[in-house]
Amino acid sequence: MTDRRGNEPPRKRGSAAGRENPPRKAQPRRPSATDSGRTTPQRPESTRDRLLRQARAEQQGPTPRPVKKAAAKRPAPSGAAPRKQAPAKKAPANKAPAKKAPVKSTAKRPVKKTASARKRPPQNRPQPRPKKRKVHKPPRMLRLGRPAVRLRMTFGVMAFVLSLFAGRLILLQGVDPDSYAQAATRENTQPSILHASRGSITDRNGVELAVSEDAVAITADPSQTKPVAQQLAAILAPKVAGTTYAKLVAAMTGKGRFTYLAHQVSPTTWTTIQAEMKAANATIAQQNKTKPLDQAAPLLLGLYTEDDPIRSHPNGSIAATVVGVTGADGKGLSGLEYGLNDKLSGHDGKAMYEVDTKGNKIPNANHTVEEPKPGVSVQLTLDTDLQYFAEKRIQQAVEQYKASSGTVVVMDVKSGELMAMANYPTFDPNKPYTSKDLNNPALETTYEPGSVQKVATMAALADAGLIDLNTKLRVPGSIEVQRRTIKDHWDHGPMNLTIAGVVAKSSNVGTIMAAQQMRIPQFVKYLHDFGFGEPTGLNFPGESQGRLMQGDEWPEITRSNVAFGQGLSANAVQMAAAVNTVANGGVYMPPKLVRNYIDANGTVTPNQAAAPHRVVSAKAAKEVATMMEAVTAKKGTAPQAAIDGYLVAGKTGTAQEVDPKTGRYGKWATSFAGFAPADNPRFVTYVVLHDPSDGVRGGGLQGGPVFRDVMSYALQKYVVPPTGAKQPEIPLTW
Repeated sequence: MTDRRGNEPPRKRGSAAGRENPPRKAQPRRPSATDSGRTTPQRPESTRDRLLRQARAEQQGPTPRPVKKAAAKRPAPSGAAPRKQAPAKKAPANKAPAKKAPVKSTAKRPVKKTASARKRPPQNRPQPRPKKRKVHKPPRMLRLGRPAVRLRMTFGVMAFVLSLFAGRLILLQGVDPDSYAQAATRENTQPSILHASRGSITDRNGVELAVSEDAVAITADPSQTKPVAQQLAAILAPKVAGTTYAKLVAAMTGKGRFTYLAHQVSPTTWTTIQAEMKAANATIAQQNKTKPLDQAAPLLLGLYTEDDPIRSHPNGSIAATVVGVTGADGKGLSGLEYGLNDKLSGHDGKAMYEVDTKGNKIPNANHTVEEPKPGVSVQLTLDTDLQYFAEKRIQQAVEQYKASSGTVVVMDVKSGELMAMANYPTFDPNKPYTSKDLNNPALETTYEPGSVQKVATMAALADAGLIDLNTKLRVPGSIEVQRRTIKDHWDHGPMNLTIAGVVAKSSNVGTIMAAQQMRIPQFVKYLHDFGFGEPTGLNFPGESQGRLMQGDEWPEITRSNVAFGQGLSANAVQMAAAVNTVANGGVYMPPKLVRNYIDANGTVTPNQAAAPHRVVSAKAAKEVATMMEAVTAKKGTAPQAAIDGYLVAGKTGTAQEVDPKTGRYGKWATSFAGFAPADNPRFVTYVVLHDPSDGVRGGGLQGGPVFRDVMSYALQKYVVPPTGAKQPEIPLTW
């Protein structure tokens, strides 16, 4: 069946398309079922787009009108008769041809720059946001909960809480159980200090100079003593020292559960306090029987004790300035108690007891005890008997010559051990004392030694070979050194003295003449070897090493002054050690005060002192000892120091001292040093009196008798027999 469309004639079979039949006219497309009959609405032009469009239009100029083009003639359909065209109208002859309309130029017109054109281009301005229209939401409606959700949430919260408890339990029981156990133990236990017993101090023979005795410290629990503080203070105040009634009441009514009321209370005193408290409680209990319970008076409770040993000095003032004292806390304050505190004090122990909520010890509960370690005892080189005698004898001399103080030092020649170190004034550690009493002048006080220094000067010159017993000097009454005049202590003209005569007469001028032969650096070295300007090695607290000019480039006046004992300072132990060097054959023995250390088990450890060293030769020491023997002879300066049956070597000393108030020379120090037996020395004794103001001033007159008495006692106590040697005839003049 042939589909014919319009007026199209039927095609002939077998004819070529497009040859005999005209082509088919294109038909307009039919709208499909999917095409929408509505046009897509365009987006409304915004203010920003409109402004941008207007700006571009102003820049490009006016838009030309579009020229209408002649419509193209449609081809006539095939088979249709062509339409006749109307004849064109001819223009009248008398009319001029029509002018063509001018074509408007499309070039951009220049835009006048106005005030608005110079402003910021409008396209860069942010456009205001369109206001959103508020949408009114419908009100929320209460929705009923669902039981299943609530149950799941409840079980979730419970599971989380239980997991926290489980984690904490694992932490306590598995991860770190010890720390929490220790914290609980600390909370429920109370520590108690177990004081270590302090080591004792004894002399060379074991005589006790300082020991620790049993005593207690009284403590209080303010939570228990507060209601009865006044009654307890009335009992304690008269019996314990170092406190008052008001202080006791304040301590027993304060805060906390523990406080100290008194230290180092003797057991006898504590027993008396307990007896009075017991009697007072019995009276209170009797009175409470007739009173209602709410009106009953409280009992006297809340006082406790702990071990607090007290330091005792059985021999009182003997060697008190050497031994020293301890404070209320049991630690050393002065002397050897301070210097050897670490060894003497030991190490305290500690006990831990379980207590209840009120702080009371729980019977049969667990407790730990760390035992205290007792301190080490110290054995000194001092002899108590000789120390006592020396203290009494120097006290007599100080009082006799009205001196400010005095010191006696006794030294064993061969060992360097200090047999006595006596000072006056002194004090009794068992009685009240002041801080001024605690110093030890034998080591802490320095002064210019005077003519005793000549022993070291002569020994140095003899060792250098510059003098011997045959040396003779023409000694004038004075000598000038660097425009300063130095004289002897007595007026005289030129004298012919031997070197022994210079020592025996204690001539300053003769000593300077002899010392000028030695070079100053060599002389300074000898002085250091004798121990001047150097510590003694005793490590005694507060010790002064004296003063010696630094270096060895001294002026001549300094060397001259030092040669006869001025211009340097030393303490009494240093002077004794220097003289002991000559007595010991020229070998310096470091002084020694501590002999042994003895621990709690009785083990003895000797104290190691510094090594001795030779200063001068034995020959030089012997020559100087012979010169010193002439001092105690009848023609010497100290015949008062001679001892019957013994050959004694000695040397006097008289030197000016600086007055600390004025800073100038205004006081004097008189001294005497010697050793016996001179031919086989056993002991060296040195005596010094500071600022004697009564009697004739002089080392032989004031210090000689003290030396004689103390040396005689030492020789007799240690049974040193006389050697039988006679005083040698040594020429003093020529």
